[in-house]
Amino acid sequence: MSLPDTLPKVDFMVRVRDESIGGDNPFKWVTFTSEDYFKGKKVVLFSLPGAFTPTCSTYQLPGFEKNAEEFKKLGIDEIYCLSVNDSFVMNKWAQAQDLKSVKVIPDGSLKFTNAMNMNVQKDNHGFGQRSWRYAVVANDMKIEQTFVEPGKCENGSVDDDPYGASSPENILKYLKGEEFDKGA
Repeated sequence: MSLPDTLPKVDFMVRVRDESIGGDNPFKWVTFTSEDYFKGKKVVLFSLPGAFTPTCSTYQLPGFEKNAEEFKKLGIDEIYCLSVNDSFVMNKWAQAQDLKSVKVIPDGSLKFTNAMNMNVQKDNHGFGQRSWRYAVVANDMKIEQTFVEPGKCENGSVDDDPYGASSPENILKYLKGEEFDKGA
């Protein structure tokens, strides 16, 4: 499984709160670039099949949120969660998960996911195109370590949702210099 050496440069359309708008829907569309998120920072970026899905909502996202201070102590400036969902869904998911530390990135158009070579078809789940589950540690856009779940495939069996290599616990092991699972 080969990921690029650097995080791809793409644009993301993000819905952000703007109190100057007023009314019941004080949000506007803003374009953020990969560089806005990642340049000049050491980050953990993890990508998963979808917001509100069981493994993502029960283990992976809450695990990163719970361990955010530990990641900071080990030199991580930001933790980002990327999913092939639109900004409305990602913002609502962040709210539902009561996120304070992990930042969400919507990749509804798959620009980033395609550039990372992590796009998979999940029609067997009714999802369509999604990201395979993976994580990276990157420093100033350069990928230092990848954590790709094994078995990447199109429309795998209903049970094909491996989780371990991209877990926060495994990435913490890497950052501490302990033995860790590199994944695929």
